[in-house]
Amino acid sequence: MYHLPSKRSVQFCLVLGICLIALSTQDGMAQARKKHKKKGAKEQAVVVPEKKCNYKKVAEATKAARKIPGLFTLYQDTVSGSVSMLIREAQIGQEFIHFYYVENGAVEAGAFRGQFRGSKVFTIAKYFNRLEFVEENTSSYFDPANPLSKAADANITHSLMYCGKIIAGSEEEGQYLIEADNLFLQEELGSVKPSFLSSFNPFGFKLGSLSGSKTKYLKLKNYPANTDVVVEYVFDNSAAINQGSRAVTDARHVSIQVQHTLLAMPANDYEVRLDDPRVGFFTTQVTDMTSREATPYRDLIYRWNLRKKDPASPLSEPVKPIVFWIENTTPYEIRDIIRTAGETWNEAFERIGFKDAIQIKQQPDDATWDAGDIRYNVLRWTSSPNPPFGGYGPSFINPRTGEILGADIMLEYAALGSNLRNEKIFAREGLDMYLEEASQHAMNDQHLCSAGLQGLIGNWFGTTASQTFSDQQVEQNKMTNEFLSYLILHEMGHTLGLNHNMKSSQLHAPKNINNVELTSKIGLVGSVMDYPEINFALNRKIQGQYWPTKPGPYDFWALEFGYRPYDEKEREALLNRSTEPALSFGNDADDMRNPGKGIDPRVNVNDLTSDAVTFALERLRLTQKVAEELLGKYQKPGQSYQELRNSYLVLTTQQTRAVNTISRYIGGVYVDRAFVGQEGATKPFTPVPLSKQKRAMSALSKYVFAPDAFAVPAELYSYLQMQRRGFDFQNKHEDPQIHDRVLNIQKSVLCHLLHPDVLTRISDSELYGNDYSLAAMMTDLNEAIFSADMQGNVNSFRQNLQAEYVEALITIVSKDKYPHTARAMAIYNLRAIRTMASIRTGDTATRAHRERLNYLIVKALHMEDAQSSSVVLD
Repeated sequence: MYHLPSKRSVQFCLVLGICLIALSTQDGMAQARKKHKKKGAKEQAVVVPEKKCNYKKVAEATKAARKIPGLFTLYQDTVSGSVSMLIREAQIGQEFIHFYYVENGAVEAGAFRGQFRGSKVFTIAKYFNRLEFVEENTSSYFDPANPLSKAADANITHSLMYCGKIIAGSEEEGQYLIEADNLFLQEELGSVKPSFLSSFNPFGFKLGSLSGSKTKYLKLKNYPANTDVVVEYVFDNSAAINQGSRAVTDARHVSIQVQHTLLAMPANDYEVRLDDPRVGFFTTQVTDMTSREATPYRDLIYRWNLRKKDPASPLSEPVKPIVFWIENTTPYEIRDIIRTAGETWNEAFERIGFKDAIQIKQQPDDATWDAGDIRYNVLRWTSSPNPPFGGYGPSFINPRTGEILGADIMLEYAALGSNLRNEKIFAREGLDMYLEEASQHAMNDQHLCSAGLQGLIGNWFGTTASQTFSDQQVEQNKMTNEFLSYLILHEMGHTLGLNHNMKSSQLHAPKNINNVELTSKIGLVGSVMDYPEINFALNRKIQGQYWPTKPGPYDFWALEFGYRPYDEKEREALLNRSTEPALSFGNDADDMRNPGKGIDPRVNVNDLTSDAVTFALERLRLTQKVAEELLGKYQKPGQSYQELRNSYLVLTTQQTRAVNTISRYIGGVYVDRAFVGQEGATKPFTPVPLSKQKRAMSALSKYVFAPDAFAVPAELYSYLQMQRRGFDFQNKHEDPQIHDRVLNIQKSVLCHLLHPDVLTRISDSELYGNDYSLAAMMTDLNEAIFSADMQGNVNSFRQNLQAEYVEALITIVSKDKYPHTARAMAIYNLRAIRTMASIRTGDTATRAHRERLNYLIVKALHMEDAQSSSVVLD
């Protein structure tokens, strides 16, 4: 008898059948995943067999298009402007490099001319009727001899950037044509609009949405080894709130021009060189996944493929020198200075056997190439309405090896001027806030450099001071020329692979810093990769160099590590020299420029000499002397008071830099990067000696917290007027905000001394040698802020300071992020202040001030005896 299957049985069979088909299909696909590739490229899934499609012939599909032959031949439709891209069969599975940079933009939008946006490795895979552009993950290394290398793709993803439909070609033709508009005109290859713009400041400048109808190609350039596509991306924001600076024509429609470059993967004799933490190169970070070491790092340093023509010769020209071109936009009067400064790096290369490794050439006015051509390394000049930097030296590399493939140096003309092109530098928030914002605007760019901006502030101070001392114009010219030389040396150092060294300004003792015979021989600082303060001597009779004009000892040593051929034993001997004082190193990750950041006060910006506190104290005395002369020196008939105001702002910025340098020694810990057993090494962490910390606190008490710390001739304030320009002052303060400016300087110090990380470190370091206890430091700070005027009147500067300090202590008491020891001391200090606030002497303003302090403390500590202990005003 024949029985019909039940409904449940049918369902079961259907499910089972579907599962079996799926498993069979998956098994077949797994066996069929193949692609043509070079060694080093990862496998991408291509399903075979596939049904052949009847595509058009390439010639037929492109008959109405302009052909642009090169690495990837492009065809542009002569009617619509649309672009298609030809991929040869031999290119499928091969590795290529994508690099992109901003050719023109708006600083507010986080995009500025010459900004490098990075490079990546990608491959092209064929999947049925489309081609896939796949970004490869280059962050891991597997030893090919280790069986684990067979699982190199496990839990490491690639990124499928773009899929392009094949519109012409065939295997028989050995080529495929795809539509390329969505590849280049969208943000598939790389983000153009920075993500941080929407979160950094809710009321800040914002780009709108990418406009598909307005975005277009500007240039299509093709060469045998690279394909360049320049695109104008247009972002529309119909409800723009922030209109940006005058550099933005209309915030509703903002254009950013970007060049995408697709490069063939170099096939040359380049040898990778691994990083070491005792010397500072830019790196591509790679982790060895087959290593059992505690630090399985295989980070690749950035360097050029520099090789001798004659390896046996002690001094030989390179096979391919590093050539930079001075762009024809460069002002005539500074071209020779730039050339001389750039070629100065040859001294370092000659010591390791290379002759004329660096060559500087002038771009002719009738050159047929432009600075955007990546085949040329160019020193470029701009004069931006809103300069994002003074100088900027990025490079782009092969992510697989670290080889530098090209570089530019961007320079702003504003770096040579005496006008405040960007007054945000001296706004209420101060220079540090401006520089922090600038770094946010290039957060994806590790080459971002503020050496030009930092140095420019110093140069402005030097100009102000030299006029105060009636120095001859030749001194100001010398200062400017030396600064330009330093700036070129610094930015070119970046293009050679070097990152910053913020510890090198400790090279000379204060007594030697103006010894020209010494500094001209070995350098003003240990490395031109530092941000040193301008060396302007208080004693004008001994003035030496203002700025570094040659690479220092560290620079010679670092380039030897990066470029001299050596074996493993020679490498070890070279690195063992890192304990030599002249070769000390610390980069941006270590420096203490911002409150709470870093721990070693010797690694800092805007300081100088091996006794930075002594240098800072001399700078403070110098600013006092200059302040006394300002009014008499900057009242020029027929001119406004703008220059006088600028000079005052420059002066107070110098004071900020000096006192911040001093403050970092309190609670500081010296760091030694040396390895175990290295000759000359000290302990990795050594707290700053008690005497130096106490000296720093004494200096702050006098130059930051004292009643007369910021005394200037009183009549000066009534002349600090900006020159009027239209309606610029509408909804703004026209009068000088003196109290705010002074309080900001004081707050910059308090923010560091009372930062939770600093307070925690002081307490922790008591366990390993810090003799300046947290209790002693906070007691001394209390004394410095209150004792001087405890029995008399408290001036308005001190009232602001004391109120700010009390509020800071109250914050410490109430926030869990502070250590318990600091919170206890904060309560102790608040009670001591409350006792002092009960003193009945002083004028009405003083007694009102003390009454408020008492109120704040009682309220914060929830004192029950508030009524009985309140201040009685007579």
